Amino acid sequence: MSSLLLLPALLRQLPPPAKIAVMTYDSTCLGQDLLGVDDTTERGRIVIGGIEGGKYWHDELKRPPPPTDAAAIKTDVAACIARLRETHPEIALILFECAGFPVVAPAIRHIAKLPVYDITNLCRMTMASVA
Repeated sequence: MSSLLLLPALLRQLPPPAKIAVMTYDSTCLGQDLLGVDDTTERGRIVIGGIEGGKYWHDELKRPPPPTDAAAIKTDVAACIARLRETHPEIALILFECAGFPVVAPAIRHIAKLPVYDITNLCRMTMASVA
């Protein structure tokens, strides 16, 4: 299960010029083929950003990895979103692809003043549909 399953529905919730920022751990590993969006116009509304090179990224490469540093995740993600928004001011929503990011979702909502979705939203929807 991936939060990317939310992408087609989230695109339909936004007006056509609006874009979605898909935030991932390493953007070099998230190709267009993984988005599940075939329409090239719709795919053009998706902006992919990664935190490669940041502290959290480097920490996760260490063996054994150190304890998760939520402050580092917040700093890395917020910086990437700021960079993306400079280039793409049409970003109206953020989707976390990385399962390590939900811990900072409330902080990023506050900083970015945008809706933030992640794997926990998808899991809650799934659980609610069968409970």
